[in-house]
Amino acid sequence: MTQPPILYSFRRCPYAMRARMALSVSMQAYELREVLLRDKPPELIEVSPKATVPILEVPHLGVIDQSLDIMLWALNKNDPYSWLLPERGNLEQMLALIEKNDGNFKYNLDRYKYPNRFDDLDAKYFRGEGEKFIAELDKLLETNNYLFGKKPALADYAIGPFVRQFVNTDKEWFDGLPYVSFKKWFDQFSQSEIFLGIMKKYNIWNKNEDPIYISIP
Repeated sequence: MTQPPILYSFRRCPYAMRARMALSVSMQAYELREVLLRDKPPELIEVSPKATVPILEVPHLGVIDQSLDIMLWALNKNDPYSWLLPERGNLEQMLALIEKNDGNFKYNLDRYKYPNRFDDLDAKYFRGEGEKFIAELDKLLETNNYLFGKKPALADYAIGPFVRQFVNTDKEWFDGLPYVSFKKWFDQFSQSEIFLGIMKKYNIWNKNEDPIYISIP
């Protein structure tokens, strides 16, 4: 039996969420090593000095330590729902939108969600800056169910975990916003089988216990 890849993950990390979704949809079996970010195991640090999650250790290939790269690796192996071939636009356009999410939007999200981690800032200012990205997504969704057409693709699942943090930081405030198309899309994402399926809780990895294998039927 071929040894499956090993995924170091943290359940609530949006980067790890996107990686787990791509592994799931591509039907890639793997060993899950759930870790605590405040108490990272030495094995994680040894395979990737960056010591961030997700980290995918692939036999005979090496280590992939960027979440988007993990998504692309899995989907290039098997893409049964054509996540890399959107109905509208192309992969390059999806990657450009994901870059906006991972760059400017994530910058604003961190300062809105975790203002105590930064000195002397106005969280509501960064909330407003983050809202601009939500408005951009809402515009894309006015004529489509998903960001690049009538069916979900890479961008939807790469971005979904991050806007989820934005929405849930102050749900009462967010519910008062007028982004009808975005809210419909977000509900579809957050209630989807693929998202709910990767949010199952597992015990923290212990090298002295039996491995946890995620098998995709």
